[in-house]
Amino acid sequence: MPIYKKFKTMKNFKYFLALFCAMYTLSLVAQKQSAPLSKHVILIGSDGFGAYAFNKAKVPNLRKMMQGGAYSLKARSVLPSSSAVNWASMLMGSGPELHGYTEWGSKTPELPSRIIGKSGMYPTIFSVIDQQIPNAKKGVAYSWGGIQYLFEKDIVNLNFNGSTDEQTLNKALDFILNEKPALTFIHFNQPDGVGHDIGHDTDAYYAAVEKIDALIGKLLNTLEKEGLMKETTIIFSSDHGGVGKGHGGKSLLEVEIPWIIYGKNIAPKGNLTTSIVTYDTAPTIAYLLGLTTPNFWRGKPVKQAITQ
Repeated sequence: MPIYKKFKTMKNFKYFLALFCAMYTLSLVAQKQSAPLSKHVILIGSDGFGAYAFNKAKVPNLRKMMQGGAYSLKARSVLPSSSAVNWASMLMGSGPELHGYTEWGSKTPELPSRIIGKSGMYPTIFSVIDQQIPNAKKGVAYSWGGIQYLFEKDIVNLNFNGSTDEQTLNKALDFILNEKPALTFIHFNQPDGVGHDIGHDTDAYYAAVEKIDALIGKLLNTLEKEGLMKETTIIFSSDHGGVGKGHGGKSLLEVEIPWIIYGKNIAPKGNLTTSIVTYDTAPTIAYLLGLTTPNFWRGKPVKQAITQ
């Protein structure tokens, strides 16, 4: 029996059809990409940079970002408070229960990933960009080689493993200035190296923290000089802190990390009261770029920091 005969009159059927089409159209609009709040996002990750470092280290450039933007010194890593599991969570918008990277030096998931993307791994923010704005440039410059296993190398325009944090920054800056990418992830290996070799909460550790701050100052000055800060948002965070010469445990010194956001469309709200976990970083980047967040991610954008 034709579907319209289920309705009492053809008029009722036409009314139903028009309503259905309207609702379907609205659903498509809702799925479409939103207008971006920022053209360029730079994610800076400093390995082993515990939130407690702000108590003793001189970090004028990070404090400039904190005062002009929004921040939390009570953001948290996932457990264990180690490197690969947390860098994966930061880029993949989910915890280890879903992406499967569970250890300090995970190269492949120890737990099978809940979702496998077209690059053969749990989808990161880079694959979200690749799917929704395929012509956008994106890159990763990193000082710790373990980062190379945590993103889709086949879809980025820059994949650079620097031998020093200075070299890593310089390569990233060249990429940003020449390619104007949608997303650049810059990973610094310090102060984690000093934390392991000499110890956290030592003069050497805070000196390493201050060197990272100086590199961030170089980045900020270059972007401002080139006029790029007008369309750029920067997020600074870490994977974990540390105690003694190690990390990986459940203390706040190991788990509490800084989370700072600064630049285009970021309200100068200072200290944020909302709870932030490292896997909220990728959804925040997606939100800034006007992208739809995958429904299999578990993080959420930190909207409290963003001007609407």
